[in-house]
Amino acid sequence: MKIAITGGIGSGKSYICKELVRRGINVYDCDEAAKRLMHTSPDLQQGLIELVGKNVYINKVLRKDVLSKFLLTDTKNKQALNNLVHPAVAQDFEHSGKDWLESAILFESGFYLRTHFDRVVCITAPLEVRIARIMARDGISRNQALMWIGSQWPQEKVIEYSNFIINNDGASDLNPAIDTLINKLNILKH
Repeated sequence: MKIAITGGIGSGKSYICKELVRRGINVYDCDEAAKRLMHTSPDLQQGLIELVGKNVYINKVLRKDVLSKFLLTDTKNKQALNNLVHPAVAQDFEHSGKDWLESAILFESGFYLRTHFDRVVCITAPLEVRIARIMARDGISRNQALMWIGSQWPQEKVIEYSNFIINNDGASDLNPAIDTLINKLNILKH
């Protein structure tokens, strides 16, 4: 059974996935895979240079500031990057041997069209909680955090396409929700 975990930036997907890993579940992290592939795949590196410009790499090191500026300049840039990176990530996932996947942009990237998932789990959080998490994690302004949130599907839309929802409001103990999720998915397997 293939399970996708999704939710907007700052929703707490990574925390939930760390808890799943702690319980013995291997979760494929799309963000980490994309970063790894952008550093190790010559084809992807060449594609990024052609898309963003030669200054996206300096001494073979990806410049995140250049990539971020490119992404936030025009919504078409984000789609162009997704069209380049996500097929490589999907192929890498298929060869990973893992059944669980974490992706912030599962739907808007088209990833769910490249790989069949039996169930989708959406991690949600209130907007102000998400903003605070993003600002603290990335050291960016409130407006920048809102730009990143605005560049993704609205949380309500992601919920519509999901089978399970976990609210990560920062105040609740998530262990019961995680254990319930695992139990329900184990029942569905059999």
